Amino acid sequence: MILIGLTGSIAMGKSEVARILRAMNMPVFDADAAVHEIYENGTAAKVLGKLCPEAINGDTVDRKILSQTIAKNPDLLKSITAIIHPLVHRAEHEFLQKQNSDIAVIDSPLILEGGRAREMDLVIVVSATPEIQQARALARPGMTETKFEMIKSKQMPDSEKRLWADFVIENNGRVEELENTTKALIEHIRSQEKPNA
Repeated sequence: MILIGLTGSIAMGKSEVARILRAMNMPVFDADAAVHEIYENGTAAKVLGKLCPEAINGDTVDRKILSQTIAKNPDLLKSITAIIHPLVHRAEHEFLQKQNSDIAVIDSPLILEGGRAREMDLVIVVSATPEIQQARALARPGMTETKFEMIKSKQMPDSEKRLWADFVIENNGRVEELENTTKALIEHIRSQEKPNA
């Protein structure tokens, strides 16, 4: 099975590419969704209770309060990450164990920042021009220029991500173009796969 790391900075279109891949019946593990599930199913509440008790509401973690707490105490993020990431990796491992496919995809915005590129057979980076990226981001509900710049500052610059990529999907046009590009890329990857000796 070829393991593909799918990544890209905020508002580049990574989630849209993941949607296209799912529509092609490819298994896609959504790391962000896994984090949300961990926050909601009681797992995180047990382990974060002492670290950030004000964000615990019964068996769930209030992500809004958690974000506000982290904003006041940025060092808290490292401690939370050290707890949550192993839980996400376990969920990812369980997901992959259930798959019977020639290709599986790990959809995560922080594959490169987390140093996981070497765990992947291939890395695909979804990219767009800075102007398009900003316009898409600011069109999101609740997004401001300040929040956008803050999120960007925590992510590896797009220019660096491109250096790590085996393939870059340029997402500057319409969804139909993105679909065609994505499908063509997967066909190319499958055509390059060598049978086991």
